[in-house]
Amino acid sequence: MENKKILLVDDVHFFLEQEKTFFHRGQFELLLANSGKEALKIIREERPDLVFMDLYMPDMDGDICCHMIKSDEELRQIPVIMVTKGVNEEDFERSWQSGCDDIVVTPINRHYFLAITKKYLNIRFRATPRFIARLRISYSENPEKLLTDFSINLSTGGVFIETADYLPVDTILNIEFILPENKRTIGCKGRVAWVNHPELLTNPNLPTGMGLQFLDISLDDMNAVRHYIKNEALMPFW
Repeated sequence: MENKKILLVDDVHFFLEQEKTFFHRGQFELLLANSGKEALKIIREERPDLVFMDLYMPDMDGDICCHMIKSDEELRQIPVIMVTKGVNEEDFERSWQSGCDDIVVTPINRHYFLAITKKYLNIRFRATPRFIARLRISYSENPEKLLTDFSINLSTGGVFIETADYLPVDTILNIEFILPENKRTIGCKGRVAWVNHPELLTNPNLPTGMGLQFLDISLDDMNAVRHYIKNEALMPFW
């Protein structure tokens, strides 16, 4: 079976790199475009199975590009998901008027992003591999109340920490930890994605704790985490 083609369209390199990390190599063929005009050219040549397109871009905004796709009899069946930076009524209206199939709002929620992909491609995802890594993680909702616990596993998308101090799902945190290989400090915003509560163990192979999703990790820090996983972390923890 041929891999599904997914086109990611954004003029900001960081968001392209972030979106790329949501997909496994070998499961998809990822196509990239930095503008609406470039996206339209790729769509006509490659006929992707799904398109994620930023609303605001140079030379041609995403809604205009989407309207052109949906006006073309040969292309209109391709699902187009508009990506908007924040909840703005005008942006939502522009997106829906373009004929898009759905909307994703940044900061991007990985689980929702993959759920949208599954919906329009009718596929199942392999679980994202996390690697065993025992790191000291500091996190807080505000600088005055800093909490510190240790991670169990790590990926470029987030970290699971062992703790009894549970926070509600969707809580936004400041996260900081040091990679032991080069003493590099990694700092970013994060989100409580899920909780492994002792009375309701979502994953019985893990201790009680929380899964934290990285939200705005820089490209350099993401690459540093990827390098650490490749060279220092232990076997995958599924």
